[in-house]
Amino acid sequence: MAWLITTLIVVPLIGALLVSATRDYARGLALVFNLITAVGAFLLWRSFDSTFPGLQLVERHSWIPAIGAEYLVGIDGLSLLLVILTSLVFPFALLAQSRPAGDRGFCALMLITQAALYGTFTAQNFVLWFLFYEMSLIPAFLLIKIWGGEKRDRAATKFFLYTFLGSVAMLLSFLGIYFARGTFDFAGLAALAKAGDLLAGNLKWLAFAGIFLGLAVKVPLFPFHTWLPDAYETAPTGVSMVLTGALSKMGVYGFVRLLLPLFPNEIATLGPWLLTLAVCSIVIAPLAAWAQSDLKRMVAYLSINHLGYCMLGLFAVTATAARPVVEMQAALSGVFVQIFNHGITAAALFYFVGLLEERRGLRGIGDFGGLMQRAPLFCGWMSVAMFSSLGLPGLNGFIGEFLIFKGSFGITASFTAVAVLGLLFTAIVFMRVMQALFSGPGVETGVAFAEIRSNEKWVVIPVALLMFAIGIAPQFLFNIFNSTVVQMARLFA
Repeated sequence: MAWLITTLIVVPLIGALLVSATRDYARGLALVFNLITAVGAFLLWRSFDSTFPGLQLVERHSWIPAIGAEYLVGIDGLSLLLVILTSLVFPFALLAQSRPAGDRGFCALMLITQAALYGTFTAQNFVLWFLFYEMSLIPAFLLIKIWGGEKRDRAATKFFLYTFLGSVAMLLSFLGIYFARGTFDFAGLAALAKAGDLLAGNLKWLAFAGIFLGLAVKVPLFPFHTWLPDAYETAPTGVSMVLTGALSKMGVYGFVRLLLPLFPNEIATLGPWLLTLAVCSIVIAPLAAWAQSDLKRMVAYLSINHLGYCMLGLFAVTATAARPVVEMQAALSGVFVQIFNHGITAAALFYFVGLLEERRGLRGIGDFGGLMQRAPLFCGWMSVAMFSSLGLPGLNGFIGEFLIFKGSFGITASFTAVAVLGLLFTAIVFMRVMQALFSGPGVETGVAFAEIRSNEKWVVIPVALLMFAIGIAPQFLFNIFNSTVVQMARLFA
């Protein structure tokens, strides 16, 4: 069944070609290919042995032997989790996006981005991984630049420059590692790093800095986040959902797959500084969101906050001397669940902001009021997404945050105690928004605010039910990556 991974990568590319060649029904055809990839992801899940911690369904072919490049793909628990997340976010985003001009081009670029993400989350050789990593950059840039809103040229250019420069730094670092060690294979490099430093002297710090910069921009981690609010604010609703729901996970995945296994000594040396950056992402981002009047920009800053929780958990288990194994496993499990939950919840929040903008043509907090009386069902479903992002027990957001804080408190209590302030500031932001939109004084526009429509329920209800399912009985997610977490905890210890 190893061919399943390659099929998963190739199918969206075939779909992009067919969608770009058709005149009508581009979105319907794109959704058909999304359905095919979803079935492929489900078969991948069924074929996955959750008790085995290593790579599974590995497919390996010689590609460019002269430089050690191979077509090497495989999955572990984290890779499978992200493949499933990608398979959920993209059809959600296509259904949510109002029909744009040039529908064929939009859907084709979305399918290319989907294929690039599948490749990024399954590639096990740096050359192949970097090819897919960069492959996601161009369609995302075009989606923002062509179909974005006001100031889209500036936002798209900023997004491209930040990501591209980070990628160049990462490429140079890996070239240095290859010339010193003669391999691009992730598992081989991790084994060499466990036995000793990959590079000698200052070269190891230069390589570490290049890879760190490339991944920190992609997450993004404070202070490399300044491209994100502009890109998320300007991008169309469906693209914003993909950017936050799937593309931002490439950075966190890169930290887990590349930086932490390859540079454990450097991470430990810089531990307090890295934890400080994670805490700044958690605390400063919701304060910035608090100051926003644009709902889309507010959700963008909150996305930085929630990804900061992931970085806190990762740095806690690798950047301190005293690391009880049980707490490491709790923090890593929390990070993996948070990656998945943030992808679902943040995408849902962007969807609701898009619905608000579609109904009124505006998305400022002051542009709405008294919606609970006019559209109670709309407000109820939107509240579910907000409470999920807030981390209310019984919803999916609570599980990841609780485990991250549980594990991090047992390892680095001082930094984690400061990070808890981020929960308070996030709660204030959401309470402010809910009070203004749902219960505040009504804003008269002469046009009735429409209740949630039947076609919108097909998007909202399944996602809300998934939030409740994970919040109440999350074991089906934990079963995917439990063995991977145990293996990683041993590696980092």
